[in-house]
Amino acid sequence: MNTEFDEIRPYYDEELPQVFEELIADPAFRQVAAIAIPGVPVEVWAQQMRACKTKLEFQKAFCYNILKKIIHEATEGLSMDYSALEAAPDRAYTYISNHRDIVLDSALLSMLLVERGLDTVEIAIGDNLLIYPWIKKLVRVNKSFIVQRALTMRQMLESSARMSRYMHYTISEKHQSIWIAQREGRAKDSDDRTQESVLKMLAMGGERDIIDSLTEMNIVPLSISYEYDPCDFLKAKEFQLKRDMPDYHKTTADDLLNMQTGLLGYKGHVHFQPAPCINDKLAQLDHSLPKQELFTRIAALIDEGIHANYRIYPNNYIALDMLEGNPRHAAHYTEADRNRFDSYVEKQLARIDLPQKDIPFLREKILLMYANPLKNKERRQEA
Repeated sequence: MNTEFDEIRPYYDEELPQVFEELIADPAFRQVAAIAIPGVPVEVWAQQMRACKTKLEFQKAFCYNILKKIIHEATEGLSMDYSALEAAPDRAYTYISNHRDIVLDSALLSMLLVERGLDTVEIAIGDNLLIYPWIKKLVRVNKSFIVQRALTMRQMLESSARMSRYMHYTISEKHQSIWIAQREGRAKDSDDRTQESVLKMLAMGGERDIIDSLTEMNIVPLSISYEYDPCDFLKAKEFQLKRDMPDYHKTTADDLLNMQTGLLGYKGHVHFQPAPCINDKLAQLDHSLPKQELFTRIAALIDEGIHANYRIYPNNYIALDMLEGNPRHAAHYTEADRNRFDSYVEKQLARIDLPQKDIPFLREKILLMYANPLKNKERRQEA
């Protein structure tokens, strides 16, 4: 077995029995399990866990049912348009997506793939979210690999190169698809742009030039569209805190609250749509272009795929019209839609607990979160 990736890779299937016993014995994990699968005695779910011989079996036995419950209770339905990849559905892809929800973006993608008879994805997850030992164990059972943060510059370069080698190995040797966000952290204002640093990291692990290395990764831009973002009020609050306190940083408690709110909060309709793999477009690029220009062009290719495939809801049209102060998109919503969204925004504003709430500022930030996907899609259509 390749030991180079032991610190960051998901568990091997033969490691699962020991990890399961550690999780079952962990009081904190037991508390979470009691919430996630209420009414099921420890002995029952522990026996079910021990019966899982592979990570995929664990995902189907536990994660799938929990996600179905979330979809039933906190959405108006989940859909996916996979037509762009129908020609080669079994190929190993690197899905690069916009990032809305810390947990659900990748989890729902895996669930949708399973429902198509395909394998789940390996998931890139930052170690800043692995707050407790049981979380780190659980995500590695759930096919996550670890993105190391808070390193020195030299350590970061070494860590990025190793992670890139691991991702290339996962696609080319394991034939296993991957999900990674287009940027570090979520775009708080939903103005989704691919960070070139993500592409530079991906290119490090190849043995050829930038275009060939990224072609090996079979990159697929993936659009994730939530009708409502349950964390919108928390993101708006963070905008004001950063404005008023330039040194502000989220705490561990903030991360936990964002994960809990995103999982359990109401999301309305949710839609996933992959664009075609960008390999054909990469093949048209000039290999002799300067590196920086290549990364800029490739990031733009991914952004185009994501922006073009947003599913636009009445909320998005209403938010942009409210920001612009005119009914330019009124044909796409009713007066009842507008009143409903206006009431929703007021309710979310009321949930923000700040001593000096700047209501106009906070309202504008929430509206921007819903308007920006439409603005980006319109720019794409006009280009």
